[in-house]
Amino acid sequence: MARIFDVIEYFDATGREMVHRIPEQGSGDFRIGSQVIVRESQQAVFFRDGKALDVFGPGRHTISTANVPVLVDLIGKAFSGETPFKAEVYFVNMREYVDQKWGTPEPVALRDTELGMVRVRGFGTYSMQVKDPQLFVNKIVATQGLYFTNDIDNFLRSILISNLTDILGEVGKSIFDLPSLYDEIGAATKAKAQDDFNTLGLDLKTLYVTNVSPTEDTAKAIDERAAMGAIGNMQAYLQFKTARAVEQAAMASGEGGGGFAQMGAGMGAGVGMGAMMAGMMGQAMQGGAAAAGAGAGTVPCPSCGNPIPGAAKFCNHCGAKIGQSMICANCKMDVPAGSQFCPNCGNPVE
Repeated sequence: MARIFDVIEYFDATGREMVHRIPEQGSGDFRIGSQVIVRESQQAVFFRDGKALDVFGPGRHTISTANVPVLVDLIGKAFSGETPFKAEVYFVNMREYVDQKWGTPEPVALRDTELGMVRVRGFGTYSMQVKDPQLFVNKIVATQGLYFTNDIDNFLRSILISNLTDILGEVGKSIFDLPSLYDEIGAATKAKAQDDFNTLGLDLKTLYVTNVSPTEDTAKAIDERAAMGAIGNMQAYLQFKTARAVEQAAMASGEGGGGFAQMGAGMGAGVGMGAMMAGMMGQAMQGGAAAAGAGAGTVPCPSCGNPIPGAAKFCNHCGAKIGQSMICANCKMDVPAGSQFCPNCGNPVE
């Protein structure tokens, strides 16, 4: 009677399967003398009752008590080494998995040296390789039932994002400086995440940061800030915008010569309104500057509001007398220095 020897092998045509289990469900009956064929980019791990028996490298192997010493206790002499034993074989792909994508699922909040607080997203690539097949099968496959790179991608990405966020927090730079630090950030994140990968039996070969960009709301705030800086002269800008709006309204409603005259009047009113708005903003800014300069020996002129030296007797902007009040000849009320009319009765001040 001819003896039957099983041949155990697996070839992954897709290149995506990190681990393949034989049999896929339950335990298999493997006879002593069965042939195990392990390809060049593979290693085979034998398991029984959740315990690794041995790891086979590339080549053809024959199952025996010599290359799987634990079988001595499993089979026993009473069966003459011919009885099948129940076990599973995990074929582990040892090739390097390149161009694996990583990215932040949610925006990361960072303290920015120029903008205060920003929310950013990060993207990049990494490559990995199984370093310890027995440890990898124990940590990833046997306990979680994950076999494909897509299955463990989210788990590995969470490790990378956690370490990347930590590195970005330690950098303490503005978002405008980060593009010049992509190489440094990638190297630091790889070094920090390497220990986590090693505990899973994996080797993190490379990690690259391709982009760290602000969220849409943060980008809008940056654009508004850049626009304000590009405007420069706010007074001239407000005058131009107001006059332009009035001009467009006049052109839309005016017809013929009358419309042209109205347009001109509208433009004049627009310029005046723009000047008034710019003047109000200028006075507010001057008031703030005067208040800030009070501690430096300056005071605001009671007539025009411009800052002047505290010991000045006349304003160097409008020429008003400083520190001297007058009496209205009509109502006998106090009139502030530099006034041309009484604020109480409107009588001209001599």
